[in-house]
Amino acid sequence: MVDMKSPEELRSHQWYGTDGLRSFSHRARTRQLGYLPEEHLGKPVVAILNTWSDINPCHVHLRDRAQAVKRGVWQAGGFPLEFPVSTLSETFQKPTPMLYRNLLALETEELLRSYPVDGAVLMGGCDKSTPALLMGAASAGLPAVFVPAGPMLPGHWRGETLGSGTDMWKYWDDKRAGVIGDCEMQELESGLARSPGHCMTMGTASTLTAAAEALGVTVPGASSIPAVDSGHDRMAAKAGMTIVDLIHKDRRIGDILTADAFEDAVTTVLGLGGSTNAVIHLIAMAGRAGVKLTLDDFDRIARTVPVLANVRPGGQTYLMEDFHFAGGLPGFLSRIPDLLHLDRPTVCHDTLRDQLAGARVHDDDVIRTRGNPVAAEGGVAVLRGNLCPDGAVIKHIAAEPHLLKHTGPAVVFDDYKEMQRTINDPALGITADSVLVLRNAGPKGGPGMPEYGMLPLPDHLLKQGVRDMVRISDARMSGTSYGACVLHVAPESYVGGPLALVRTGDPITLDVENRTLTLDVDDEELSRRRAEWTPPPARYERGYGALYNDQITQADTGCDFEFLARPGTVQDPYAG
Repeated sequence: MVDMKSPEELRSHQWYGTDGLRSFSHRARTRQLGYLPEEHLGKPVVAILNTWSDINPCHVHLRDRAQAVKRGVWQAGGFPLEFPVSTLSETFQKPTPMLYRNLLALETEELLRSYPVDGAVLMGGCDKSTPALLMGAASAGLPAVFVPAGPMLPGHWRGETLGSGTDMWKYWDDKRAGVIGDCEMQELESGLARSPGHCMTMGTASTLTAAAEALGVTVPGASSIPAVDSGHDRMAAKAGMTIVDLIHKDRRIGDILTADAFEDAVTTVLGLGGSTNAVIHLIAMAGRAGVKLTLDDFDRIARTVPVLANVRPGGQTYLMEDFHFAGGLPGFLSRIPDLLHLDRPTVCHDTLRDQLAGARVHDDDVIRTRGNPVAAEGGVAVLRGNLCPDGAVIKHIAAEPHLLKHTGPAVVFDDYKEMQRTINDPALGITADSVLVLRNAGPKGGPGMPEYGMLPLPDHLLKQGVRDMVRISDARMSGTSYGACVLHVAPESYVGGPLALVRTGDPITLDVENRTLTLDVDDEELSRRRAEWTPPPARYERGYGALYNDQITQADTGCDFEFLARPGTVQDPYAG
């Protein structure tokens, strides 16, 4: 039995419980909202930060799920208040919601700090919302529980089971190759994404919600529950109960987000064959929690953990609903206990060991045994070399094996629009051996580091049956994508990184086994090119974009804002 905090021990008491004029005003305005004194006075006040909106299909059901969270909070003796926060829709927001991840993180932090709340339930799941909410909550430092939006139902088309994103890329290439036509594409539009929820492949959304569960900030098993399953409602209610318990225990999010927790999250992401985007987001999240996490940590851990999740696109067959009913993340983690820090706390248990007690796998093909892995080591490799002195990443398990050691001539595009306009130009002389290079698509150059990294192959190669090529950029790639795509090249070309010096025809060598990416041009020539390079004009002259341009860090350090990532304390406001 948890000892209940006295009303005077609650943070919200500063607003509601004193004898001053301000507390009188706060109580009066709460009566204006229609609440009785006995509904909230002396009870833990819980902020429910909801990223729901009408144009975010990943989160369109979260308006209803918030009611389940409230139900849980009331049941546990708390007082819930729902706050609408920025909705980052991967589908619709341009140039990319990555441009606005830090804005939601800032909004989250300041809402939690400035209002009379004792803890928070964070509701998200679409790619950037998970890290943004957790970054902001980590900086605010209150007790917090994360409620993942959940994957959508599997897609279906003409007897095939479809994975959102992954099959979109596949069939779009088939259309460009002339294999299917407009009628098939119209049917695919209606069959690809058929319910609320985020992508049901092991894309960025599922990777990041699994990482959140591995960190210990969700109810056990929460990350894989399908969005429309009744179990999702029950999980949301449990999250509401849990946050009240955490407030009484004074177990804050910083007690959960430890260095051991982040190592386990990296292990989880790599063992799932998860999205390369998790590299950037976990580094940023760790930084907010005061934990130093680097690209080298990812590469070190990748060499120790096998890929056990046979979930597309890293796996060959299954989707997130299959993963859930095969045991979900608890079942997956039960297969690698020796690689985890089992004595750290989670929001629901005193130790991860307790949380995993009784976890089982029910399908050995969906969640493989270590004797039969999808891949022998983690699904992301970190590359170094004169083309990426601060690092780059590749999801090598989603590439054609023959390309993992490859030398070919560069074909360079200075921006994504130019690439779209000219990729099919015969004058470029692109062959299957060419290395496609896109620059000015990084954090500053994109702007916002859009998911341009899965560069399209020329139509004439698709018609010849070519489905993969080496592609290099300072951009990101959708977690649902696949191919021999080298991403997150740092420093980016826009700020004068070596990618800015590449010219069409230059030989480039990718060697994943040796973790190298090399521009095969001598240093003297590169020095001459660098002397001729001039910085491009600023993307923004005012507004949020100008702040972004001034403050954004590079991919290898998480693309956070410098003024948010720096260490330091912020005082709670005086509410009297």
